[in-house]
Amino acid sequence: MGSRKADAIVASRGTEKALPEHTRQVNRSLILRTLFHGAAMSRADLARVTGLTRVSVSRIVDDLIAEGLVLEHEPSSGGRVGKPSTSIALNPHAYHVVTLDLSAYAELTGAIMSLDGEVVHSMSVPMDGATGPALLEKVCALASALVKRSTVRVLGVGVGSPGVVNAEGVVREAVAFDWHDLDVGSAIAAVVPVPVHIANDANAAALAARTYGQPAVDDLVLVRIGQGIGSGVVVGGTLVTGHRFTAGEIGHVLIDEAGARCRCGRRGCLEVVAAVPYIRQLLAEPGASATEVLGAAGRALGRVLTPVVTALGLEQVVLSGPEDIVGGVFLEEAKTTIEEQTLAIVTDALDIRVAVRGDDIVLLGGTALVIAEELGIR
Repeated sequence: MGSRKADAIVASRGTEKALPEHTRQVNRSLILRTLFHGAAMSRADLARVTGLTRVSVSRIVDDLIAEGLVLEHEPSSGGRVGKPSTSIALNPHAYHVVTLDLSAYAELTGAIMSLDGEVVHSMSVPMDGATGPALLEKVCALASALVKRSTVRVLGVGVGSPGVVNAEGVVREAVAFDWHDLDVGSAIAAVVPVPVHIANDANAAALAARTYGQPAVDDLVLVRIGQGIGSGVVVGGTLVTGHRFTAGEIGHVLIDEAGARCRCGRRGCLEVVAAVPYIRQLLAEPGASATEVLGAAGRALGRVLTPVVTALGLEQVVLSGPEDIVGGVFLEEAKTTIEEQTLAIVTDALDIRVAVRGDDIVLLGGTALVIAEELGIR
């Protein structure tokens, strides 16, 4: 996933000295985060909000203006007595981010996005049954084409991939996908002149919910409900990946020992109860009740999420998937199940919602991944 240069300070390890450039990098990221999540403000207000000195703020802001990342607006008195102050705002069009969603079965999707997550241009490429190196070649061609099409500087390429993705951008496991042991990160990096960052598609979507969600919260789980089920967990504003990058892999948690056979080879996984193909199959049966089918699926998800929400003290559960499935009864039953199976103090302020921009949340997550790694914006 590349070096976390926006978090280059290492003094917290207690073994290495924090160099001046590390401190400056952290302060730069702090200013960018503040401007990203807030309104335009003066240098003085920026110093007050961040706790940095006015001298430090002015030096960093001057550098950011020279880079084009920050814009100055006309002086405004804001109703105050004295000399009007110049306000500072993040420039969302200073860079583009190229982002890829590799999680679909039939096609690869990519987009050029501004820093605030607006789509500038999008492209889709059919997989046409390609696997292994042939599939990777299609991915690289899509990434390269989008980088070349961008009309401004490209900050990086962000990729949301199916399966378990390690720190080097290698897809180690992707049940029912032909992505096993493909070094996606190195392959893309070889054809584009910008940094490449890769995450599991659910983790990317969780970053999108954290970075672009309203209201923004620091502790959440995002559940991707599609051909399979996966989740991304953010705690304290930081994505949790786990020792082997398997955090959030809830799709194959056992729900019913006598249940249907899952694609992983076992019986009764959450996926064969609550994933989209299973639900659509049940809904298509003669006399099927949508309320019963969706309710049962929502309750199954709620049972799996209850210990996650309780153990981590999460503020928000975000469901990403077809709205005709994850909205309404499904969401309400998942919420009710969590509330019934844990203490009220855990759930009395818990927000459970359907993701906004669900159709392109993985693409948005690729953008969130890049701006986090390259600019320290989270």
